[in-house]
Amino acid sequence: MKRFHLHVHVDDLAASVAFYTKLFAADPTRVEADYAKWMLDDPRVNFAISTRGSRSGVDHLGFQVDDASELAELSERARAADMALLDQGETTCCYARSDKHWVVDPQGIAWEHFHTLDSAPVYGESRHEPSSKGATSCCAPSGKPLGIPVKPAGSACC
Repeated sequence: MKRFHLHVHVDDLAASVAFYTKLFAADPTRVEADYAKWMLDDPRVNFAISTRGSRSGVDHLGFQVDDASELAELSERARAADMALLDQGETTCCYARSDKHWVVDPQGIAWEHFHTLDSAPVYGESRHEPSSKGATSCCAPSGKPLGIPVKPAGSACC
């Protein structure tokens, strides 16, 4: 079963944890110095916040899946939509070890599709940390700077 994923960059983690804990009527399932996550069942969502972005707001959206076959299905859906795929394979990000890939929608919003394999003691791998190449965190590509076209060349609009 798929779980919707939303990652938001915040300026004040403690204030945001307090706000979202009250809003969701649930404590976070993971809290670190720079990150917090709620795994909610109603609605079924993986909601994460961090202080690792360059500006506050929605960083990326996505789907977390329960197994490799669901991840493969999402990969095929992205290819069917003629979207370029950035396949990261197995990687460490957001205090978790996951198998993942990314697509960027026509508006430039990054979508992460991932299968969590295990927890990790660090936020991410150094090769995915913020850089001049456009990554906003270890997780999310920003689209064009990383070579993921927003629309494939020659594709028709809407």
